[in-house]
Amino acid sequence: MNAEGLPGEPWNLLSPLPKPRGLLFDLDGTLYRGKERVPDADRLIAQLAERGVPHWFVTNNSSRTPEDVAEHLREMGIPAVREQVVTSSLAAADYAAAEFPGAAAYVIGEPGLKQALAEAGIRVLDEAADIGERADLVVQGIDRLLTYAKLAAASARIRSGAAFVLTNPDLALPSDGGLIPGAGSIGAALRAASGHEPTVIGKPSSILMDYALKRAGLAAEQVWVVGDNPLTDIAAAVRAGCPSVLTLTGVCSASDWESSCRRAEAFPNAVCAGLDELRRLLLHHGMM
Repeated sequence: MNAEGLPGEPWNLLSPLPKPRGLLFDLDGTLYRGKERVPDADRLIAQLAERGVPHWFVTNNSSRTPEDVAEHLREMGIPAVREQVVTSSLAAADYAAAEFPGAAAYVIGEPGLKQALAEAGIRVLDEAADIGERADLVVQGIDRLLTYAKLAAASARIRSGAAFVLTNPDLALPSDGGLIPGAGSIGAALRAASGHEPTVIGKPSSILMDYALKRAGLAAEQVWVVGDNPLTDIAAAVRAGCPSVLTLTGVCSASDWESSCRRAEAFPNAVCAGLDELRRLLLHHGMM
C-alpha cells in the first residue's frame, strides 16, 4: 500500500499528482539502457501515441541531432519523430540566441550542438580560428575528439570575456566499454583553466525543462517529468515546478531510491518500479 493509496496499487504515491496534459520523458535509464530497451517502453509510448497523449523526449545528450535521437528510439521499437525530441543542444542554442543574438561562438562539441547553434543564428567559429578572433561565447558539450588545443582556445576566450555555456553537467556517460568522461568532465577542466563558472543548460538546471515546456506550450504544473535519476531528472522537475515520477529502471533500486532522493534534495510525487506500473498510474489518471 502506498502513502495515500489503496491496497494493490503498483506505485508509491508520495504527494498528490494532478492529471497531466503532457509528459516529458528522460531517455537513457528510463526508456532504454544503452542499446537495450527498458521493458514495456515500446508498449507505453505506442499507447500514448495511439491515444493522442502529448509527450516529448528530453535528454542531456548534446552530441546527437533530434533526428538521430528519434531514429535511435525507432530502431528499438519506440515510436518517435524529431519534433518530439528536446536535447540540451537545442536548449543551449535557444538560450544563446535569446541572450546573445547573432553572436560568434567557439564550440567544443559534436555535430548535434554545432547544427543547433547554427540553426539558431549563432555563428560557429572554425576550430582553427586564430585565437585573436573574437568570440562572444564559448559553448561546450561532449567532444570525443577533444584536444589540448581546443581546451586552450576555449579557456583563453573565456578569460578574455566570452560567456561560458555548458550544455550539461554529466561527469560520465555510458558506453559499450563502460563509463567514459562526459561533458561535465570537460567543463571541469575549462572551469579550472579559465577561472569562470558556466551557465549550465541541461538537467538538473531548469533551463532545459523550461525550454521543453515552451516547446510543449504547457505550464509546468500541467506536465509530468518521468525519469530514473533523482540528481538530474527529479531535481530538474522540482526546480522547474513540474510534478514528477521516478522509475526504478536505471540508477535507483527499490532499496536505495529514498537515499538517492535525499542526497539530491529532490523527491518525486510518485515512484514506479517499471514502465508497466507507470502505464497503470496513467490509466488511474484517465490518460490511457
